[in-house]
Amino acid sequence: MPQKVRVPLRVIVGSYSDSTVSVYVKIAALDRRTTGCEAGVAYLSGLLGLARSTVERALTQLMRPDPADDIVELTSQRRTLPGGDGETAVRRIRATDPRREHGGWVPTRASESLSPRQLRCYAALSYATATGAQITLGELARVLRHRSGKKAGESLDPKSVRRILRDLEDLGWISVERRAGYRGRHLYTVHDEPLQSALTADSGEGSGGDLGEGSLSVDHHQTDSPDDLPPTAVESPRRRREQAVARGPVENEASAPLPAAYRRPYAGPALSLAPRIWRVLEPVKPLLAGLSPYVVRALAREIGRQLDEGQAPERLRARLEFRFAATDTIRDPGRWLLGAAVVRRGCGLTACESGRIWHTGHECAVCARDRAATAELRRITAELDDRERQLGLSPYQLPAGPPQPAAPARGRPT
Repeated sequence: MPQKVRVPLRVIVGSYSDSTVSVYVKIAALDRRTTGCEAGVAYLSGLLGLARSTVERALTQLMRPDPADDIVELTSQRRTLPGGDGETAVRRIRATDPRREHGGWVPTRASESLSPRQLRCYAALSYATATGAQITLGELARVLRHRSGKKAGESLDPKSVRRILRDLEDLGWISVERRAGYRGRHLYTVHDEPLQSALTADSGEGSGGDLGEGSLSVDHHQTDSPDDLPPTAVESPRRRREQAVARGPVENEASAPLPAAYRRPYAGPALSLAPRIWRVLEPVKPLLAGLSPYVVRALAREIGRQLDEGQAPERLRARLEFRFAATDTIRDPGRWLLGAAVVRRGCGLTACESGRIWHTGHECAVCARDRAATAELRRITAELDDRERQLGLSPYQLPAGPPQPAAPARGRPT
C-alpha cells in the first residue's frame, strides 16, 4: 500500500500557493518519523524539483498564521550541538482531528511526480470523490484559482483546467468516465499509484461545462484512509472502477537503463512525455538515453512552458537542431540541454529568436536598439579611458582638487 498523507481541506482550497501544497505533503510524510522532519531546504528542493527560494517561501507561508483563520500549519524548532554548531531544524505539521476537520488523502509519491498545480488538482479530486461529490469544471477552476499577480483570486480559465485534467489522466493518476454523471458531468477516479501510462494526441475533448450545480459542501462521508477504517466502513458510497481508458502505448527512449556508475534510485512513475514534447526533442534524441528522470522531467517542463507562452513547436525544434549541430563537444548532456540548448535568446518579446522575429525573419527592433545603446556606452567609456590616460591618471585614481584651507585650531583665544 503506498504511503499517503492527509491534507486538510483548508490547505487544498485556501490561499496557500500551489508549491506550498507540494511542500506540505512532503513534510507531512517525513514528519511521520519519530524524530520529525529533519530534511533541509536543499533536500526538499531536490525531492520536489523546486527552486530553493520557492521551498523557502512555502515554509515561511506555512509557519505564519493564515490571515483567514490565524491557523499555523507548520512549526520549526532549531537545534544546536554542544559545540555551538547548528543542525537542521525539526519541522512538525499541525495535528488534525479527522472527525472535526475535513481533508483529502494524497500519496507522497504524487508530490514528487506531479507539478504543484497538478498535485493540487489531484488533492481536490481525491476529496471530492471520497465525499461522493460530482465536482464540476467551474468548481475545480475556483480551487485552482490564481493566487498571485494581477489575477490573484480569479478562477483559472477552463482551458487550463482541461489541460491539467488531461495531463493527470495521461500520467495515470486519474481515470475519467466522460458524461457518465449527473446531468452529463464527468466522473473521476483517483488512483493511489499511477496506472500504466500511455498517451494519446490531444483530441480537444475537455471536461464537462460548469452548470453551476454541485458543490464541495455536500453531505460529507468518511474520508479517512482505508487503513484506519473498520472493515464495514471501507465500502464507498459509490463504487469506483479502477480501470484506465484504452490508449495506445508510446515508446519512451528516455527510460533506457542508465550505466551502473551513474544510476540513481528513483521511486517515481515511469516517464511518459506528451507527443508535442517528443516532436520538439527529436533532433536531440541521442542525448536523452543517459539522462536521469529528474533532468528529463525538468527539460519537458521547460519545453511545455515555452510552448504554452506561444512559441511554435517547429521553432523549438529548429533551435535544438541548430545548436546541436553547431556544438562540437558536449560533456554533460543534461546541463547543456537545460542551460544552453533549450534557452531562448533575445529580448523580452516572445516572437524574438536570437535577435530576429521568428515568423518574419526581420531584425528585431528592440534588440537593434539595445545593441546601439550598448555600442554608445562602450564608445563613451573608451573616450573617458583615453582622457584619463592623457592626464596620466589611473582608472582608479581621482584627480586632485584645489587645496583646502586649514581648519582653525580649537581652544580658547589668547
